[in-house]
Amino acid sequence: MANDHYFSANPSSDSRERQIHVTLADRPLTLTTAAGVFSPDGLDRGTRVLLGSVPPPAPDGALLDVGCGWGPIAITMALESPGAEVWGVDVNERVLGLARANAAAAGADNVTVTTPDDVPAGLRFRTIWSNPPIRVGKDELHQILLTWLPRLEVGGDAWLVVAKDLGGDSLQRWLHDTLDAGFHVSRASTAKGFRVLRVHRAAE
Repeated sequence: MANDHYFSANPSSDSRERQIHVTLADRPLTLTTAAGVFSPDGLDRGTRVLLGSVPPPAPDGALLDVGCGWGPIAITMALESPGAEVWGVDVNERVLGLARANAAAAGADNVTVTTPDDVPAGLRFRTIWSNPPIRVGKDELHQILLTWLPRLEVGGDAWLVVAKDLGGDSLQRWLHDTLDAGFHVSRASTAKGFRVLRVHRAAE
């Protein structure tokens, strides 16, 4: 239906699954996307910018992709860090199924894809990568970030990609003003109209 969004929990539109060809972690892959999900035709520009600019994720421990969609960021983390435990979270049941299938197709057997509520409450993350769902609205976006960023381990980093014209600079300021003093927020890079923000947890 026309009122479906990629952040709808249960899209009612016909899924119309399709095969796409992408390269993740230097590996050519054939994965599956569908209607009613974010960027069904392949990697969006923001995700390309993020994956092309961040340092490698932590080699072990728990890693997190917030708003995993059909799975490209979580799969990349898992392939680059096979010794890590990668979590991909989303609220859209359609993309959860796609991400699980895509992780299996990519041989990324260290990925767990689930809803936010099913992530163990005490789990801390060494690395977070995210192309966050900006279009859910500012209040909801802030709530999402305040749910996950405080769960960084000390010494851990979160990397967020946000379009400049969708509030990348204002989000950087908000994170700086809102997070505890133990978090350092900086702009790591700019490319193709996107900001890549780094949130480093230096202390409790």
